[in-house]
Amino acid sequence: MKYYLFIYILTIFVVNSYSQEAINQLDSAGKRHGVWKKYFDKTKQLRYQGQFDHGKEIDTFNFYRLNKGVSVLSATKVFNDNNDKAQVKFLSSTGKLISEGEMDGKNYIGKWTYYHNKNNAIMSTEFYNDNGKLEGEKLVFYPDGTTAEQANYKDGKLNGKSIWYSKEGKILKEFMYENDELNGISKYYNVDGNIEAEGTYRKDLKHGYWKYYENGKLVKTTDHTKRSKNPIKQ
Repeated sequence: MKYYLFIYILTIFVVNSYSQEAINQLDSAGKRHGVWKKYFDKTKQLRYQGQFDHGKEIDTFNFYRLNKGVSVLSATKVFNDNNDKAQVKFLSSTGKLISEGEMDGKNYIGKWTYYHNKNNAIMSTEFYNDNGKLEGEKLVFYPDGTTAEQANYKDGKLNGKSIWYSKEGKILKEFMYENDELNGISKYYNVDGNIEAEGTYRKDLKHGYWKYYENGKLVKTTDHTKRSKNPIKQ
C-alpha cells in the first residue's frame, strides 16, 4: 500500500514538474514553442499568455494590464493559422468591449468597430488598407445610433466630402478635402438647418468670395482671395 502511494505521489510530482518545464520553451532553432506566459516585472501578475508553434503565434492570446496591482484582461487576439493576421478585441478594465477588428502584425486592416463607453452602441466604424492606413468611409454615431459624422479617406488622409450632423439629423457642416487639406466648396449651418456661411477653401485657406447669412438671408459677402488667415478646422 505504501509502495503504491509512493508511486502515485512520484507520478504527480513528475507531471507537475513537466508541466512547469513545458512553459516558455524554445525549439531546436531557438524559436518559441508551446505555451508561453510572461509576467509584469517583479510580480506574479500575467502580462500575456498564449501558444507558439515554432515561433508563430497560434490560437488565442490574452493580454493584460495592471489595475491596482492585479492583472486585468485588456485584449484578446485569435491568430490565423496561415499568416500573421489576427481577430482582435480591446477591453476596458471592467471587461467592456472597446473596439474590435483585424490586425496584420502591428497594422490595423479591414473594418474596425468602436463602441461608446457607457453602452454597447457603436460609436464609429472605419476601414484600413493593407498598409494600416485609413481607407474609404468613416462613420461616427451618436449613442442612439443616428449618424454624427461622415468622412472619406484615401491612404490615411482625408479626401472627398465630410459631413457633420446634429442629433436631429440636420447638416451642420459640409467640407471638401483633398490630401488632408480643405479644398473646395464648404458650407456651415445652424442647429435649425439654415445656412450661415458658404465659400471655397484652397489648401486649407478661405479663397474667393464667401457668403454669410442670417435667418437664411444673405447679409454679407467677403472676398478672401488675398487673405492668409488660417480657417478654424472643427
